[in-house]
Amino acid sequence: MTAATSPLHLAVALDGAGWHPAAWREPRARPDELLTARYWTQLIAEAERGLLDFVTIEDGFSLQSARTDRVVGRLDAVLIAARVAPLTRHIGLVPTVVVTHTEPFHISKAIATLDYASNGRAGVRVRVSARPEEAALFGRRDFPRVNLTDRGDPAVRQLTAGLFDEAADFVEVVRRLWDSWEDDAEIRDAATGRFVDREKLHYIDFDGDYFSVKGPSITPRPRQGQPIVSALGHGTVPYELIAKAADVGYVTPRDADHAKQIVAEIHAAGRQLADPVHIFADLVVFLGPSEAAAADRKARLDELAGRAYTSDATIFTGTPARLADLLIEWQRSGLSGFRLRPGAIPDDVEAITRELVPELQRRGSFRTTYEADSLRGLLGLNRPASRYASVGSN
Repeated sequence: MTAATSPLHLAVALDGAGWHPAAWREPRARPDELLTARYWTQLIAEAERGLLDFVTIEDGFSLQSARTDRVVGRLDAVLIAARVAPLTRHIGLVPTVVVTHTEPFHISKAIATLDYASNGRAGVRVRVSARPEEAALFGRRDFPRVNLTDRGDPAVRQLTAGLFDEAADFVEVVRRLWDSWEDDAEIRDAATGRFVDREKLHYIDFDGDYFSVKGPSITPRPRQGQPIVSALGHGTVPYELIAKAADVGYVTPRDADHAKQIVAEIHAAGRQLADPVHIFADLVVFLGPSEAAAADRKARLDELAGRAYTSDATIFTGTPARLADLLIEWQRSGLSGFRLRPGAIPDDVEAITRELVPELQRRGSFRTTYEADSLRGLLGLNRPASRYASVGSN
């Protein structure tokens, strides 16, 4: 297998003890530490030692499962990232935010703060929710009880389209709020008593179908100007959100040919941002020193869970070298990189950082050192100017 034409990007999606529901019962799992800062700090430090571009941190408004033999309960993803930020130096931190029931003003402020705490390594994964039980937690709206996996159901299509339209408005408001302070708005001149140039703070005056936000933000423009916005998509509607509003999109192809089709569809959906969108394929990984060892470990976890594990993403079971083969092959379909979901933590995270990464480096397909200090820099994205910088005073 020859090296790919350009180095690929790698991220890890972190969720509790791992993506397999029985991962918390593995010998090296630390279920008693899942709700501690130490657990997350050490886990993300391991990802940074592997020179990964970023980690995403899962979050949601409902319990992960109603079953008592699975991990139930989680910490807030944004707060985990903020705790880890000063203890890391290079890796990007991308918490998940459910935009359906939150306000864009609050999220813009939280992610801008994370960008300051991390010195320019913040991002966000926007997620929608159509679950009636989550809506009931807030009491502001109701959703019909439909089978959300039945994408052919007209009611599901209508509901999904509305939620992603709302998400697009949400992202637009957040981006405008990040731009509402010009980069040099803060003067901080003690001698003259001028802390801020009021003419460089701007009303965003957003008035859409879902939000009406005047602005400006109360947080100065983030270090990156625009922290990274990312989203997961399984079909045309979320692909359009990725194409028009995101810096990074996560997709779930079945194989290289399917990946090529998805990349083409996203590119055809149109682009509203200056930089090209990065498209990462999601893979759930169970890694081992041999194909048999990896398969046996997953089989043991399946037995503990009482059923075979399935996922929206392709499940890879095998050696790090074979995974490297697959990543390079799929990259040729137009993918920028991959977001790997470790089946069990820490085993699969360490297999990624200590075995997969060196294998990719030997093939010339992954970095050997961090080449930038910001997440935008790691992804090769420019730091955009504020859209209001050329606007006159309010």
